[in-house]
Amino acid sequence: MTKPVLLLLGLGILLATSPAVAGGVTEERCGWLDNPTPGNFSLRDRDGEWTIAEQGGYQAPGFDDMPDMTTQGWVKTNIHYGYGCACLSAQVDKKSRLITKLVSARPIPLKRCKADKKLPR
Repeated sequence: MTKPVLLLLGLGILLATSPAVAGGVTEERCGWLDNPTPGNFSLRDRDGEWTIAEQGGYQAPGFDDMPDMTTQGWVKTNIHYGYGCACLSAQVDKKSRLITKLVSARPIPLKRCKADKKLPR
């Protein structure tokens, strides 16, 4: 094989296996986890609101494996629903503001979100 062909082949392999191309980059996002009504979940962090799931519609892959987030400082806003403070390890689509893959989630104390001046009240 010639050098240009080998270079292109190597570049193609590199691109195909990079995290951005092969499934996205996982990042940690912490903020207000909101579950106002059945099947609706979002996270509000310093960059805005991220949709995790919508009733009868979109659900991020991994959403079904999300642990019970009401174990630490969950605030009930009606019988079964409410909000809390959480950190998600997730892949996101910044243009559509979707969590495209939920890798893990953990509740954190409410005081952490309340003290973060970059988060909405």
